[in-house]
Amino acid sequence: MPNRLLCCAAALLIAQPAAAAEVPAPRAAIDALIDRDWAGLESLYVDLHSHPELGFQENRTAGVLAERMRKLGFAVTEHVGRTGLVAVYRNGPGPVVMVRTELDALPMEEKSGLAYASRAQAPGEDGRPTFVAHSCGHDAHMTAWIGTASALVAMKNRWHGTLLFIAQPAEEEVSGAHAMLADGLLTRFPRPDYAFAAHILSGLAGTVSVKQGPTTSSVDTILIRFNGVGTHGSMPDKGIDPIVEAAHFVTDVQSVIAREKDPFKFGVVTVGSFHAGSVSNIIPDHADLQLTLRSYDPAVRRILNDGVERTARAAATMARAPDPEIRHSFTANPVVNDPALAASSARVLQAALGADSVTLVPETAPGWTASEDYSEFVGAGLTHSVYFSIGAYTQATIDRARAEGHPLPVNHSPLFAPDHVPVIRTGIEVLTLAVLGVTGG
Repeated sequence: MPNRLLCCAAALLIAQPAAAAEVPAPRAAIDALIDRDWAGLESLYVDLHSHPELGFQENRTAGVLAERMRKLGFAVTEHVGRTGLVAVYRNGPGPVVMVRTELDALPMEEKSGLAYASRAQAPGEDGRPTFVAHSCGHDAHMTAWIGTASALVAMKNRWHGTLLFIAQPAEEEVSGAHAMLADGLLTRFPRPDYAFAAHILSGLAGTVSVKQGPTTSSVDTILIRFNGVGTHGSMPDKGIDPIVEAAHFVTDVQSVIAREKDPFKFGVVTVGSFHAGSVSNIIPDHADLQLTLRSYDPAVRRILNDGVERTARAAATMARAPDPEIRHSFTANPVVNDPALAASSARVLQAALGADSVTLVPETAPGWTASEDYSEFVGAGLTHSVYFSIGAYTQATIDRARAEGHPLPVNHSPLFAPDHVPVIRTGIEVLTLAVLGVTGG
């Protein structure tokens, strides 16, 4: 899943964006602080990577971050939105700036080969043990989040305002942001004027992409149970086989993409989970599928949702089976960056990191195909927000993969192993510079 981003800027910065580029960016000071803290940051990263936790189970992870934030002088509130964390640091009058990270990992086995690879297991959705791994990059995000907090506290003479650092649970389940909002994030704590977040993707380490406008796709998760009639494997005529029923659906539903959707508009239907049966000689009485639907355009989103339900019912009708049970598990709208803040933040980053390292992607260009529930915060009124994308691999890693003839592992691959040193450093630089850009730094 989920891509790369950030945000923050005062009204003056938006009204006169050119002013931001005229202020010397304090990259040297930030890098010196990263060097000072690096041993502790890398130790934190290895610890988080080795001890991943699933959504709404992130008690240890949140505790580790809470302890670090308290040592930095933040006022910390735990258990916001079940396992979420809110840390507040006040530094005089000025804007309130939110910086967000994610806490959770994925229910999958890591196969990266790293010396500190996760072997953790936890109860999955079905209650059975599953391997757990930080194969999306949230461990790097959390480490950069802590590093950014430390840098801003050390540089508090350069900025004024209030920091609202939030660690969100259950991003992979697209439900943690909603849980934090429902638990009073915007009423119990200072309401942000600006908000930033960042995500690593499989691009070149040290590079940053800042997208104006729509930045990620929407996502709809659908659970479908195809019902049949169980019977002996040697007597298929005595029952109704839900595996065949569901298999027809898996192939037929792609015709919605191929023949109903505008071919010039993005849309994806993915069947990510197919569970049925227990042994080879029993035809089961049901098959359970989990799907994700992604799109940018609301009209395409409607086509995909309607097409999935229609195809599922048609597959059941063809098999003379009972109606399928269709349940929408969670949804998220696209993340939309404030175009003006994205532009001014990109200028700040370009001045500090170099024009070749920072790309401003215009509003008319496509966004990233992954999805995430940071959009819940934007939809709740945090419209002055930017979500950054940061590259994950060094040129040496990219060249080695090409020479060996295999693709670079992307997020959610069991082989995903970003080059964490430049990734974390860049994450700290980006988030710190973005906050300074809207708080007078």
